Amino acid sequence: MNQPRQDFTDIEYLRNGSLRQQEVFRVLQSVNIFEDLRLYQPVLTGTFPIGIDINSSDLDIICSCGDHQQFSQQLQRLYGSFKDFSLKSKLWQGRPTTIANFEYKTYAIEIFAQAVATVEQNAYRHMIIENQILQRKGADFRAEIIALKKSGLKTEPAFAKLLGLKGDPYEALLKFQI
Repeated sequence: MNQPRQDFTDIEYLRNGSLRQQEVFRVLQSVNIFEDLRLYQPVLTGTFPIGIDINSSDLDIICSCGDHQQFSQQLQRLYGSFKDFSLKSKLWQGRPTTIANFEYKTYAIEIFAQAVATVEQNAYRHMIIENQILQRKGADFRAEIIALKKSGLKTEPAFAKLLGLKGDPYEALLKFQI
């Protein structure tokens, strides 16, 4: 029986999630990122939304922006005074990309932006596929993923290892048939 697809585009689901997700919700609300960057369709991606975070996990927020200079200026204005703030623009996978990193409370936060709708970005697509796999494979598989992450593997390589995927784990996961 298929479960309804989780809507990850609104962080409200974190409010009633695990204790750690509830904490992340409070942190994100207090830093006001989703309100401050609402014009850029911010979405929390990565491990926290799907419950496979570990102590070293950061908060990955993707955004959609066409004007990277304006976006960078806004990030600098909003978060430039935060601990360990850094900001760079570069080509990533052939697309202009802006990436900001900083710490807030006890969390490392990364904001990643490209001129692609957030729900079409690879980080979001990976998370959706990973969530579907976790729902299908169950608690033991989830525990194995978390153990691999704690041993130093990144998320997508951990999934690729357990699923026996060959080649680039990031590309292989996007092609994986659930």
